[in-house]
Amino acid sequence: MTEVVLYHHVQGLTEGVRSFAGELRQAGHTVHTPDLFDGRTFDTIEEGMAFAREAGFGALAERGVAAAEGIHPEAVYAGFSFGVVVAQQLAQTRPGARGALLMYSCLPVSEFGDAWPEGVPVQVHGKDADPFFAEDIEAAQALVDSTDRAELFLYPGAEHLFADSSLPAYDAAAAALLTERVLAFLDAVEADDTPNAFRLS
Repeated sequence: MTEVVLYHHVQGLTEGVRSFAGELRQAGHTVHTPDLFDGRTFDTIEEGMAFAREAGFGALAERGVAAAEGIHPEAVYAGFSFGVVVAQQLAQTRPGARGALLMYSCLPVSEFGDAWPEGVPVQVHGKDADPFFAEDIEAAQALVDSTDRAELFLYPGAEHLFADSSLPAYDAAAAALLTERVLAFLDAVEADDTPNAFRLS
């Protein structure tokens, strides 16, 4: 069993995010899903972004970090898009982090430190033609080039929130493959046997 802290995307803690967390729980993992929007969900990315701007991106990120304080630090920190900001910050700065799952986004490592923490495995997932992920692909590539504990997975298509089964962008085939890879990652973390390899596929 691996403990996971999973942060939602900018449309909120949707049924699709809850369903993804449920799949991880069914595989035997403990999954926490902090709700940074206090129950609000949005029909579009634009509406979610407008809310986040009004609430303050920094304030929301601080709320996400605070939500992890009551959870054992030896966890895997996972995020979908907007949630990657918090997940990556915790993975890079919280002593004891066991791994990171960065889905649809990746920030430059320099945002939170000088280098990716030694021994912390990470997966990055995104669509190869997603205009949002296109802004982050350079940071993702730099991350995987900087450590042998990183994997970058690219999926065909342009959908952004493609693993959220409650949204129109859902891509069932890509979501199933992402979930399979995430579960393999968590099993490896549990066994403390994450492969020291970089794969691009």
